[in-house]
Amino acid sequence: MNQEAFGLIFTGEANPYMRDLVISRAVAAVPFGGRYRCIDFPLSNLVNSGIRNIGLITQRNYHSLMDHLGTGKEWDLNRKRDGLFFLPPFSTKDNTGVYRGDIDAFHSVMQYVRRSNQKYLILCGSHILFNTTFDALIKQHRESGADITFMYNEDPRFFPEEQNRDLRLLFEDDGVTVKELEWNPHHPRSNFRSCEATIMDKDLFDDLVEEAYSRGNIDFVREVLLPLARDKKFKVMGWRYDGYVARIDSINTYFMHSMELLNAAAAKDLYNMRHPIYTKVKDEFAAKYGENASVHNVMMADGCVIDGTVENSIVFRGVMVEAGAVVRNSILMQGVTVRAGAMLDHVILDKNVVVNAGRQLTGYEGIPLVFRKNLTV
Repeated sequence: MNQEAFGLIFTGEANPYMRDLVISRAVAAVPFGGRYRCIDFPLSNLVNSGIRNIGLITQRNYHSLMDHLGTGKEWDLNRKRDGLFFLPPFSTKDNTGVYRGDIDAFHSVMQYVRRSNQKYLILCGSHILFNTTFDALIKQHRESGADITFMYNEDPRFFPEEQNRDLRLLFEDDGVTVKELEWNPHHPRSNFRSCEATIMDKDLFDDLVEEAYSRGNIDFVREVLLPLARDKKFKVMGWRYDGYVARIDSINTYFMHSMELLNAAAAKDLYNMRHPIYTKVKDEFAAKYGENASVHNVMMADGCVIDGTVENSIVFRGVMVEAGAVVRNSILMQGVTVRAGAMLDHVILDKNVVVNAGRQLTGYEGIPLVFRKNLTV
């Protein structure tokens, strides 16, 4: 068990670019990769680093998230000491229960931060997915004497119309010391992007949040971290990660990264079995294929019954594709039913959607059709 650090995951991001997928759930609870939720990745990264004290800040639409995580048993976090702590909004004389921004959220959970016995805090988001351990990050942070260390990767892809929480790092000549940060730049000067995993001393975090809250600040990155990086009193460093990173910023990036999992190299990196991604266990039978089924280049979960054609798609648990139906370049979430003769291409179907017989649903690359959960089309 890692006695040096504890984790704090902020799941209150509001992202209009995710559209129908976040009408009734937080971004952290969005299904991804056939059988997982977005939250599974930061949570598993912390657990695989030996961290057993993890707080989960929630704000809105968090019921599905709580149902998915339960007691934290699948992550070995149902324990007497430390474990998984849900930190939902609540009303006090100082807090209305509605957060204006993440500074309000951090201030409301400061009692949890202060009573944690570990020295370092690893602050994570829930919409940037990767598979690693934080051992090297913690070691570099400790040995360098940094005040704050950002985990980052190099990513040249840029979607200016879909920016949500894009933090970029500019370095000194040594390539490690951060000289400046950019927040949602329209013309980025750097391809080094934060992975929303940041380590600092918990006492420094306490001081920064309390000072910002007293000034009426709202946004921790824009109003605290950006000026701090320019302040020479603080030593701000970067720790580079070269593995696969999926930024779930919008419907388009969600679709793009999901389809990239059909590439063996990306899937092997994100689902690296040296440090597995844990999720809620559901006992289902293995996928069943009918005599006329045709399946090619598909990530298929258990519990599915396939009698039609499925190509280049991500298929979650319990999906049924009837004979004569054709599904291409699509994402079918849990419990979806595609009736006989239906044709789907570049479509995202949320949980329990039913596509009636003979329907033809076609999106385009970069513009997939999205249908929210429980619809009959």
